Amino acid sequence: MRALFVKESEPNGFRVEHLPDPEPAAGQVRIKMVGAAVNPADLNILNGYGRQAGAPEVRMGLGLDVAGFVDMAAPDVQDLPIGTRVAALTFPHAPYSAAGAAAEYVIVPAAHAAPVPDGIDLLDASTVPLNSLTADQLLAPLGPGGGRSMLITGAAGGIGGYAVTLAALAGWGVTALGRTSDAEFLLRAGAVKAIDSLEGVTGFHAVLDTAQLNEAALRAVRDEGNYVGVFPGREPASERGIAISTGVVVPDGHRLRELLALTSQGTLEARRADTVPLSDAASAYQALRNGGQRGRWVLTP
Repeated sequence: MRALFVKESEPNGFRVEHLPDPEPAAGQVRIKMVGAAVNPADLNILNGYGRQAGAPEVRMGLGLDVAGFVDMAAPDVQDLPIGTRVAALTFPHAPYSAAGAAAEYVIVPAAHAAPVPDGIDLLDASTVPLNSLTADQLLAPLGPGGGRSMLITGAAGGIGGYAVTLAALAGWGVTALGRTSDAEFLLRAGAVKAIDSLEGVTGFHAVLDTAQLNEAALRAVRDEGNYVGVFPGREPASERGIAISTGVVVPDGHRLRELLALTSQGTLEARRADTVPLSDAASAYQALRNGGQRGRWVLTP
């Protein structure tokens, strides 16, 4: 199979490699990739985040989001028959991974995969797992809103767009910070108000800071409120009794099944910027670096 791997000596920081087709072990399935979304986390991998200066290069695949068909399954996997349309969140460094999601075949534990409902294009489905699960897991510790107020920064981004809808469904009164041009989407997603500046913004019970505005977003939280960041280690220091939290997303096939169902119903909106083959992946990563686009670029075989 062909798969993308980080390679610092290459002009784009990665290359397409040819590997033997992987086979699933107990409890695993093999997904024949139809689409693999490109995310900011891929740029962190390409940029060597977490690797100490001078440390040897670690063999690492690219891609965390995949959608496709189950084309092989371990004998003990009974609930995902061959041919099932599925999506999954995977990690290139996981012990079960032959590569990342940007590969012709992707091995995942069956418990991490979720069937894709009819009515969702698999290319669109590939944009759902990472961002929706991240938003969902960051919001979960805050509990039901009960009418309380929440500010979401970066609300039209990958995580923020899902967070607006999921928070609204949980009973939060959501104010969404984004560009003026995104206001229509934000209100459609469930925000009660869309704003384009934090000037004079205060008094929120909670802030989900997907834009990593840190202290600027913290100022919008009322005393003894909640600040939720998206990147552990980059959150601001607590003040005024504000509880600070972050999180690292984990795969969850059961919850992903529910989030895909919400997507098929039109409650959650899967957004795809464009689609390119693995051989042209450099253009997708460059577009992500350039910013300014809505939705995820998707790689195809």
